[in-house]
Amino acid sequence: MATVVVEAGETSGALITAQFAVDQGREVFAVPGNILAPQSKGTIRLIAEGAHPMLSVQDLLEILDLRRVTERVEVQKILPGDETEKKLLSVLNQEPMHMDEIRNQAGLPIERVSATLVMMELKGLVRQVGGMNYVAVREEQTEYKVKA
Repeated sequence: MATVVVEAGETSGALITAQFAVDQGREVFAVPGNILAPQSKGTIRLIAEGAHPMLSVQDLLEILDLRRVTERVEVQKILPGDETEKKLLSVLNQEPMHMDEIRNQAGLPIERVSATLVMMELKGLVRQVGGMNYVAVREEQTEYKVKA
């Protein structure tokens, strides 16, 4: 759900990891350090570019708002699935799949696939991982997140 960068030099691999996290729609946190220390230049830059400063674990918990996960599970129970959702879930798995490929495999119009994927994402059934690529969120993953 999030990436925390504790230390990073100006050309650190941790900065690449942070960029991957942003590309995947994850929150990025950076622990600020001494502004004169070379190992803090990357984290300070991340904060300047919009990463959340992490001064305590509470900062992370507040931003992630784990209550949303529980609420999303409740929404899944309340809103009934339809045949389109079932078809899309049968196509999706843990490997990212582009919306066009989902459309091809499901044999449905793109506008129907797009609208249904948005609703399924709100329900927590699928997750967009960047570039119009989606993965299925399995029930056991949802349960794990609730317990986290």
